[in-house]
Amino acid sequence: MFILAYDFGTTGVKSCLFDVSDSVVKVDSASQGYELHVLPDGGVEQDPDDWWQALVDTTRVLKKRNADAVEHVAGISFCSQLQSVVMVDEDMRPVHRSMSYMDQRAGAQMKRIAGRAPRIAGVNAAIALKSLRYTGAVAASVKDPAWKYHWLKDNDADAFRRGHKWLDVKDALIARMTGQATMSEDSAFATLLYDIKADPDSPRFHPEMLKMLQVDPDHMPDIVKSTDQVGPLLEGPAAEMGVAPGIPVFSGGGDSALIGVGAGATAVGDTHLYVGTSGWASTVIEKPVVDVSAMIAGIVGAIPGRYNYFAELETAGKCLEWVRDHLALDEINIYLERTAVSEAPEDIRIELYDYLSQVIGETRPGAGGVLFTPWLHGNRCPFEDSNARGMFIGISLTTGKRDMLRAVIEGICYHLRWFVETQDKKVSTSSRIRFVGGGALSPVTSQILADVLQRPIDVVEHPQDVGAVGAALCAAAGLGAVNSTEEAASLVEVIASYEPNTELKELYDDMFTTFKSLHPANKKVFARLAHRP
Repeated sequence: MFILAYDFGTTGVKSCLFDVSDSVVKVDSASQGYELHVLPDGGVEQDPDDWWQALVDTTRVLKKRNADAVEHVAGISFCSQLQSVVMVDEDMRPVHRSMSYMDQRAGAQMKRIAGRAPRIAGVNAAIALKSLRYTGAVAASVKDPAWKYHWLKDNDADAFRRGHKWLDVKDALIARMTGQATMSEDSAFATLLYDIKADPDSPRFHPEMLKMLQVDPDHMPDIVKSTDQVGPLLEGPAAEMGVAPGIPVFSGGGDSALIGVGAGATAVGDTHLYVGTSGWASTVIEKPVVDVSAMIAGIVGAIPGRYNYFAELETAGKCLEWVRDHLALDEINIYLERTAVSEAPEDIRIELYDYLSQVIGETRPGAGGVLFTPWLHGNRCPFEDSNARGMFIGISLTTGKRDMLRAVIEGICYHLRWFVETQDKKVSTSSRIRFVGGGALSPVTSQILADVLQRPIDVVEHPQDVGAVGAALCAAAGLGAVNSTEEAASLVEVIASYEPNTELKELYDDMFTTFKSLHPANKKVFARLAHRP
């Protein structure tokens, strides 16, 4: 059974064609990037029409290379970034550029609506306590969707007036495909307006939450399950994509829900770590758990009755891109016809990452006492500080660029360890951890992660595709090819394991302790520097 699965990330889409039967076989994939508009006032936006064009282009590439398989596609499904705000009109077309999950312009809106004293984690205590009771989470970050909704209302009244429904990334694309405005349960939860105690057969946005956060109920779409068919693919979109109309389109889910499915980490207590553009730690739990002080919450997943205790790092793989573009090019000093490697074709850039991995693997553990903080766009967890930034500390006359390269990887791993240890205060994380995302393609990074965490690390096949795998498994469950999403996840196999080097425990324990002290020691400095031109 062939399934088209689209994984919409922060910087591009990966469109995958899978054959799902007794296993999940990737037939082919095609990728295309789109622009991330980072604005000087803290805004981060994307154009939904760019998403659609990338979907159309990559689908046509897949059809050109796999015509027979694409003609027999049984279902379409999605995985995507979450907590963006996309208002669409009655024709399901966007009325403004999407406000990304990284957008941090809505501080004034948050303060006006929910900032009055007394406060818990920056939110009025009464609102915070009711939010925890109704939704299992609190909109305590300026990056949370409700505040972006109000920023749009305050700053683009015309677009807001024309807005018919509030959707997230994949849901806006599905609406364009089917004419139906919906959110999967995990997308709805990510608005922090979702009623976690509602009848499972009648999911809803909580009326009191809508009232407290001043959100128009008419803007909210229908809520469906990840395995539900939203509708058949309409003729117009099908013609643009070059596929047959009528293909069932399934809701799928957000990356935080489906990457765990694609990683095969779906049983209670399973923990997976992800390093893509962003990064996170997620552990499957049975009941909602919240750690307000650390900004960690049990979020709704793709499996009914299960939650993902989720801690997010907003720039993980993005730090690797920064290394590639601003450190590695000087290290390697390679130019192709006077074109920087960062602007070269994809295969050249992949070779560059392979070279980086080799260099880092040959560099001393602990990076010669150099630490790097992976907070290139602020930080959300386990502390909220939009002013936090990346820095190197510990550079001496003996420090080389290779130490700095390794320090970046180790800094990401220290932050992931911080997540795991913070989660362990509230839930039980797994003794063996699944590692997925583009970062897991590197055996060197996987081994460093095992050494920093001092836990075994397991990597699955095609770890960079796990979001699309999770989406395909949702479609397979919706089509009845498997009994459930959890059963479908058992088709995912581990292909490599990394055991921790116990001789490095003392070194990394000491470096980790120092790493955790860097934010409180520099918080005031970050604040002073944040608004410098």
